[in-house]
Amino acid sequence: MKVLQYHDLPQGGFNGLEERRFVTDRRVFGSHKIPQTFNGLGNFVYLADASFLPYGETRMHPHKEIDVISVMTKGEINHQGSLEHGSHLQQNMAQVQRAGGEGFSHNEVNPSAARNQLIQIWVLPDEMGEPAGFKTYRFESGKLTKIYGGKKNQSATFYSQTGISVGLANTGDTFSLEGEVMAYLPDGAAQINGEKLAAQSLVYVDHGLEYKALEDDSHVIFIYHDQE
Repeated sequence: MKVLQYHDLPQGGFNGLEERRFVTDRRVFGSHKIPQTFNGLGNFVYLADASFLPYGETRMHPHKEIDVISVMTKGEINHQGSLEHGSHLQQNMAQVQRAGGEGFSHNEVNPSAARNQLIQIWVLPDEMGEPAGFKTYRFESGKLTKIYGGKKNQSATFYSQTGISVGLANTGDTFSLEGEVMAYLPDGAAQINGEKLAAQSLVYVDHGLEYKALEDDSHVIFIYHDQE
């Protein structure tokens, strides 16, 4: 098991947010890859733990041929852009934007005087030239919610051979995944494969993962090879 922790990483950010990047895959970042960071898994290429400053925003910017997943673990953001302009993302929700060949532009804005926490994930598409799209999800306590990946013959999530699921757990709740898995703990200590880990830790395992929450209202994000 490999572990990367928040305090191991340099502080970064842009415009109205601060962040620490845990995954900067060499396929996308090349020589600009941050040395301490992990590479991804499957088509997963980027993960950052971001905190928007009070009333901070990313400012409008474009994406093309990338899927952008935003997991809101604390606070809220207002979404502006070419897809679902005016939507609102609250704690315990995720927003998934598929750029495809069409592309999209967006600006995420913190409408509050309090800082928030948003986990930003990028995944390369399995196929190029797809239409742009937008989906949102809400997490349920004690459950895993799949927000990305799966076959083409379903519409609940954008298809991909890379899967992403988010758990919202209370003390003692457990989740299990087989095979090669990466897991990020935005908040709440947890036990993974028998080892206690602090919040804001990224874990990589190649032989299956057993997660147990050690605090209430803990989030966990799993990235894995999707066999469904």
